[in-house]
Amino acid sequence: MYTLTGVLWGGLMLKSVNLDKAVEPVYLLLLRRPGITIAEISAVLDIADTEVKKCLDVLADLALIRRSWQDPEILMPMNPEKVFEAVLSQKQAELAKKQHEMEELRAVAARLVNEYAVEYSYGRGEACERLASVEAVRARMDDLVAATTAETLAFAPGGPQTPENRAASRPLARSLLSRSVVMKTIYLDSVRNDPGSLEHALWLSENGAETRTVPVLPLRLQIFDRRSALIPINPEDSSQGAILVEEPGIVAALYAFFRLVWETASPIAQPKRTRDISAASPQERELLRLLAEGLTDEAAARKLGISLRTERRMITEVSARLEAHSRFQLGQRAAENGLLSPDASFTAQSGMT
Repeated sequence: MYTLTGVLWGGLMLKSVNLDKAVEPVYLLLLRRPGITIAEISAVLDIADTEVKKCLDVLADLALIRRSWQDPEILMPMNPEKVFEAVLSQKQAELAKKQHEMEELRAVAARLVNEYAVEYSYGRGEACERLASVEAVRARMDDLVAATTAETLAFAPGGPQTPENRAASRPLARSLLSRSVVMKTIYLDSVRNDPGSLEHALWLSENGAETRTVPVLPLRLQIFDRRSALIPINPEDSSQGAILVEEPGIVAALYAFFRLVWETASPIAQPKRTRDISAASPQERELLRLLAEGLTDEAAARKLGISLRTERRMITEVSARLEAHSRFQLGQRAAENGLLSPDASFTAQSGMT
């Protein structure tokens, strides 16, 4: 007999394969009462035999049930673990493909921005407009928000948002949401550890906006109605101002890049998942990748929007789970567990020898 835990686990698996709501109770009943007949299922669930048979056809296609060898009228559930593993493998492959596409688009976007925005200074009314100060950017933002009618998309890097930034953004957000404009924002995972930033992100979600987080973002970005985009003149220092881009090709590339990042991001209200000793969170994976690329602890912490102390604590925790006693060994163990490329290694830095 299947335990209650097994039944609940089976229900979660069914959601992962997007079964119709009518099919799920049929399968769960089979888990609880293996050997039940079609007539008995119909009686217990109070549905017609024809509907039961349709549900059973779906379950049979997924290899979740079989007929008894002794009596074809008796239905037996199959172990759902194999199906779940296949679904998980498929989703992991899809995620890897999207991440690869995201890296390619990141490179294309960086090249386009460099060629069409950074090297040239355009006046207002041209395909690109240079806004040389924070004040100029905020003033232009007011115009853009007022003209937006359908959608605004944003990357918000830099880790926890300052109280000033949060206060300045709320009137703009209210203006957009009051007009039923779709508003999607991606923050760094590190905002989850800052009460003020987390409260602001949740406030956006509660008021109709959509907010997600990722371990690292390449630059600050705002896209309005897929027609114009604001990007920083210097991605490392947004105080130097921004470029307003209205070149269709550049905006389309930035929009595609945003969509790929959005699909791999986690909703702000999503609970943390437990993981085994060799697993790593997206933020930890990104930290390992940055260190493998040769970044110092300080530079990696800045990229992730976290303090140096937090970055080193993360290294210590990952090293403990992987039983690594040096930076070099951490690189080896991370690669062995599929967290890095096989030839990755770290140089020795302070905190580990």
